[in-house]
Order: sequence, then C-alpha cells, then structure tokens
Amino acid sequence: MTKTITVTGTGQVSVKPDLIAISIRLETREKEYDKTMAVAAERINALDKSLQEIGFEKKAVKTKSFNVGTNYENVKVSDGNYKRVLKEYVCVHNLAVEFDLDMKRLSSALAAMSACLAKPEFSVSFTVKDPTAVGNELLQVTARNAKEKADILCAASGVRRGELLSVNYSCGETNVCSPTEYRVESRHMTKVMASAANIEIEPDDIKASDSATFVWEIL
Repeated sequence: MTKTITVTGTGQVSVKPDLIAISIRLETREKEYDKTMAVAAERINALDKSLQEIGFEKKAVKTKSFNVGTNYENVKVSDGNYKRVLKEYVCVHNLAVEFDLDMKRLSSALAAMSACLAKPEFSVSFTVKDPTAVGNELLQVTARNAKEKADILCAASGVRRGELLSVNYSCGETNVCSPTEYRVESRHMTKVMASAANIEIEPDDIKASDSATFVWEIL
C-alpha cells in the first residue's frame, strides 16, 4: 500500500493596482415602451459626450448588461375588484469605463458624469489590467508553499517526499480589487475637479489569497 502525505498549500500575493474601473448604472422609467427606449438612448449619448469632452475616446463606455422590464400596479375597478395594470417600463443599463490609474483623470470623469444630463449612478474600484497574471502568480506561490510544508513534515518524520499523486484545487474567481473606497457625494461633485490637483490618493495594494491540496507519495 502506497504511503502518502496530504498537504494544503496556501498562497498570498500583494500587487499594486494599475487600473481604475468606474461602474455606471442608468435607469430609465417611462409609461410607453418607445419613449423608454428613446430616453435611454439619449442618456447613454449624453454620458458618452460628457466623457469625450474631457478626452475619452468615442464609445469608451462599454455595456455590461442591458435589461428592459415592466412594473405593474393593482388598480381598483368599478365592481370593487382589482385589476393588474401596466404602470411603466423600466430600462436598466449597466456600463463601465476603464483607464490607467490616474486620480486626476478619475476626478475629471466623475465630475463630468455628474454634471451631464444622464445623471448616472456610479461606483469606483481600483484593480489590475491583467488579473490572469495575478492568478497565475498566486497558484505558483500556493504550490511552493505546499512543497515546503511537505518537505518539512517529511524531514521531521524521517521520510522523503516522492511523486506527486494528485492535486485538489477548486477554481474560484480571484479578487483583484483594492480595498480602498473612493466616494464623493453628488452634491459635492462640482467641486471635485477644482480640488483634484491638491489631493493625492494612493490606493491600497490588492491582497489576494488561494489554496490547493496536494498528495505526494512518501518514501
């Protein structure tokens, strides 16, 4: 019977963010479908234009999801009963714009979007251009950690680590967002551009972790 050692390796990496991602939400509510779609189109055009005016490329804003739904309400009719009646159409457009880490450009973008007629809701995250590279580095660190643990345990037990028999890894999505929060209340947004040059913000490093279980033969 083959003797084995089972070790769970853990890995952690810390990387500096090099990309800003602004998540944008546009919500349009109208009683008529055609008007809902027309207003939604006007809002995205206004958003695009506001960013182009400060130097962003045309269509820099990318669609992440686009949904059109309906809202109904119960209306009392003459016989005392209630009837379900269409109240409005709801168009929700989720978008994103990404650019190199530049806090002054971020402030300008938020100020421009806040002033435009689209009146979008938005949130800001600091991330990396190449999340795959971060994930690959994390796996390498995890594997090295498992080997080191196995070798220490084997040496302490008077045996040697042999052939790798199996690896159990549950592939999950690596979190590549900085914990730094960047928020500005909309009522203060018009002052953001003026103060941007005087405020230096350094987003915190991204800290990612992972684990995998390795089984080796012991000799």
